[in-house]
Amino acid sequence: MKLVIAEKPSVAMSLAAVLGANEKKDGYLEGGGYLVSWCVGHLLELAQPEAYGEQYARWRYGDLPILPEEWKYEVPKDKKKQLDLLCRLMKDKRVESVVCATDAGREGELIFRLVYEYAGCKKPMERLWISSMEDAAIRDGFEHLRPGSDYNKLYDAAVCRAGADWLIGINATRLFSVLYGVTLNVGRVMSPTLALLVQREADIQAFSSKPFYVPEITCGGFTASGEKLSEKNEAEKIHMDCDEQSAFVLSVDKQIKTVQPPRLYDLTTLQRECNRIYGYTAQQTLDYVQSLYEKKLATYPRTDSQYLTEDMQATAASLILWMRDNMPFGKGCAGEPDIDRITDSSKVTDHHAIIPTAEIARTDLSELPSGEKDVLTLIAARVLSATAQAHRFEAVTAVLDCKGYSFTAKGKTVLQAGWKDVERLYRMGLKQSKQEDDENTDASLPMLQEGQIFETVSASVREGKTSPPKHYTEDSLLAAMETAGAEDMPEDAERKGLGTPATRADTLEKLVSTGFVQRKKKQLIPTEKGRNLIAVLPDNIKSPILTAEWESMLKQVERGELSADSFMEQIADMSRLLVKEHNAPEERFAALFPDARKNGREAIGTCPRCGGTVYEGKKGFFCDNQTCSFTLWKDNRFFSNKKKSITKTVAAALLKEGRISMSGLYSEKTGKTYDAEVILDDTGDKYVNFRLEFPAKKGRRK
Repeated sequence: MKLVIAEKPSVAMSLAAVLGANEKKDGYLEGGGYLVSWCVGHLLELAQPEAYGEQYARWRYGDLPILPEEWKYEVPKDKKKQLDLLCRLMKDKRVESVVCATDAGREGELIFRLVYEYAGCKKPMERLWISSMEDAAIRDGFEHLRPGSDYNKLYDAAVCRAGADWLIGINATRLFSVLYGVTLNVGRVMSPTLALLVQREADIQAFSSKPFYVPEITCGGFTASGEKLSEKNEAEKIHMDCDEQSAFVLSVDKQIKTVQPPRLYDLTTLQRECNRIYGYTAQQTLDYVQSLYEKKLATYPRTDSQYLTEDMQATAASLILWMRDNMPFGKGCAGEPDIDRITDSSKVTDHHAIIPTAEIARTDLSELPSGEKDVLTLIAARVLSATAQAHRFEAVTAVLDCKGYSFTAKGKTVLQAGWKDVERLYRMGLKQSKQEDDENTDASLPMLQEGQIFETVSASVREGKTSPPKHYTEDSLLAAMETAGAEDMPEDAERKGLGTPATRADTLEKLVSTGFVQRKKKQLIPTEKGRNLIAVLPDNIKSPILTAEWESMLKQVERGELSADSFMEQIADMSRLLVKEHNAPEERFAALFPDARKNGREAIGTCPRCGGTVYEGKKGFFCDNQTCSFTLWKDNRFFSNKKKSITKTVAAALLKEGRISMSGLYSEKTGKTYDAEVILDDTGDKYVNFRLEFPAKKGRRK
């Protein structure tokens, strides 16, 4: 019997239906020689610093950098039940082998392997690697399971990615938070992305709009423009000189131009288009296409390829023919679909481009949620566009002379609409009232000949102002993330930019949720908090070049070209250097965080050991004196056994009076409650002790 472990319950259900595992159990399905269960995302997460030593519960410069020798993991409370179940199933004597059926990528591999290792499982491991949840794809995948060992390097890269994010995130966050007295979240990918936004905002603020003036002449039903001028009087002089005068055609240049169809969607280009057309965030788009994948309507979404493998040509051809006949924009297609253009196995690594599945022919799209319908329709339109004929047009550039001044007119005539017809019909079906204008909307020019004379022209001056750079939208920011640092990377580098298609959406959401960025309609605007963070961070932490290099190195780890140990040592060295070089706050940044030390933390009382100030932290109440170890832990066994906790009020009373009267204390021995005074009994040891004193009527129970 095989144990199949998927990433989500919904995926497990689809797999089980194909495998014949139809008998429902508590947390899994059984049947057909299979047990099918699931994770719920990450069942194990990297432990917090306190797990490596109680001293790390406090944020102190002297404890940095924190560099675990071996990674520790913790189980989220709400996921422990499912983890325990998977451990039991792996140890089930009926189970002969375990199939990793989590998402076919770096994170999916990590989710499964951590559970497999946590359970101490030694049973043979196999890997299901599919790009579609269609029944046929699932059956084919199970017929061609691969040894789990084939993906060891992928797992190594996943561990490295998580470890690098932990090391930089924990150490840099603590370092700059301690230096400036306010929580400053730093992320390996998040910070360079924020830096892009902050730089763009600075460019906008520094921009000074300047007027410009363009002299124009109108004749023969078209308008020709002169040189853009900065001085109005120059433009007006040309206007006066040319108005009601004659003009003649100096030259007419005609060129036949071809615009090739776009490529198929990878995740990033799909997210960009959905943001531009529908206003969906990157995360919303990912959620919609993930749901379509689980409904067997679209292929695997977390891909960076825009091609299909060559063995998919027949499948693609069948899909295209159906969409041409059944999708409203299919009428824009003419001629044989160019399947060769979208198939190239050498450009597909883990997963091919995102396309609809054959299941679309058996689905009533009107029954889908609007977001999913929008995304699926867009994907379908792109497949038809990508395989349609090229767009061809004649571009005409005419240069005219009037009183010695040169004027240029441009126009174009469409010779073959090609794939643009698909896009035109698709846009006609959009709900938005305002459609985006097509590129190069130059109208056609009349027939013009060199030497042709226009006896009387009408002259005018068109005024305008230079425009500042535009605020980033998720569309433009995703594009910037994809290419950030590319100019400084080798041309043959496989992975450039910030993050991966699978992680960029999460990065943007974290920037918003942590208060560094705010959304204003489609625009992403850095907050004051975000700008201040970028101001204090050193260049290497906020540089896209370094992060892009790391992504490239992670790809090398996946391919076995770089050892995981070597990669992690580089990250550790960077953490050490960061702490060494930044041992004190810079005075020039002091004004950015006024009263941060006073207002960023709340003083609870005076330390009974050294007289320092005790502040509230996330997990306890700590003395501000770095040489003092006094701590009142919120999750304290003495109190938790009595079904109580050390609240701010309790801590303040203990520090001020050394005692506090408490009612409703629970007795584990009797199961009843009682009243008593809790006495702070601190002997200066590592842990603070407590004892009880009872009222006069000792032992009275409630």
